[in-house]
Amino acid sequence: MSHTDFVTTSRGLNRNSPPMRLFEKAKRFGIWNPSLIDLSRDIRDWEQLRDEERDLLLRLTALFQAGEEAVTLDLLPLIRTIAREGRLEEELYLTTFLFEEAKHTDFFARFISEVARVDPDLSRYHTASYRALIYEALPAALHRLDHDPSPLNLAEASLTYNMIVEGVLAETGYHAYFTILDSQDIMPGTREGIRLLKQDESRHIAYGVYLLSRLIATDPQVWDHIVERMNELVLYAMGVIDEIFACYDPMPFNLQIETFSTFALNQFQRRLNRLELASRQSMNEIDNLATDDEESV
Repeated sequence: MSHTDFVTTSRGLNRNSPPMRLFEKAKRFGIWNPSLIDLSRDIRDWEQLRDEERDLLLRLTALFQAGEEAVTLDLLPLIRTIAREGRLEEELYLTTFLFEEAKHTDFFARFISEVARVDPDLSRYHTASYRALIYEALPAALHRLDHDPSPLNLAEASLTYNMIVEGVLAETGYHAYFTILDSQDIMPGTREGIRLLKQDESRHIAYGVYLLSRLIATDPQVWDHIVERMNELVLYAMGVIDEIFACYDPMPFNLQIETFSTFALNQFQRRLNRLELASRQSMNEIDNLATDDEESV
């Protein structure tokens, strides 16, 4: 493979495009170091929790930890596909994805070794629905791009990663985790890490919305595939919630399954509605998405 020209010495970068706006946010808000978060009080708070409370938080952490590692391992085919298409603005932003997912993996590894201080083998917490999504559907969708980077496969990779794994499962999990810690006023270091992590992932989801929107605008068949596949995969995400609550009676911290099932379904419907709007938009309208479509920082 050889180069014929370069974007930055031919047309130049489009700094007003959604990916470049997200890249600017990533440079501004995404540079935080998990190693510098103070977990000293978290250790003391952890020791004061009841066994079943520690078990629930460890269960959630095990799901986060493996999920963050999974996307770190499986992300490269998406980056390679965008690079091969010559979409430099998108590739520039995607360089932050791998760094941020690796950083999240590092953060939860610190929690397990320094706060929970347990054997790192937590795979017992990975239930059937979780394994179907994280062990199987996610790597299959992303690695398929290495031998068939078609628009349909690119859409499936993004919807699996950005819309379902991040946009439904992870966001619901982080909402539950943060709600527990905030309502009990415990573990401030972990809370701060989750707050920063949620900022990173909100940018990832915003990019996913943009990528899927432009694919829909370019090829109408993509929308039908997105609807079908998202409706299939959301069942696994909802299954994870059901399986967590089935493990406890009573549920620690007085959590109610309806609260988090409703939150997850709302996140799912919100993204699906936004993508449905793209099926009626022009590429110019999608390239000029309003800032509030980029989630938060």
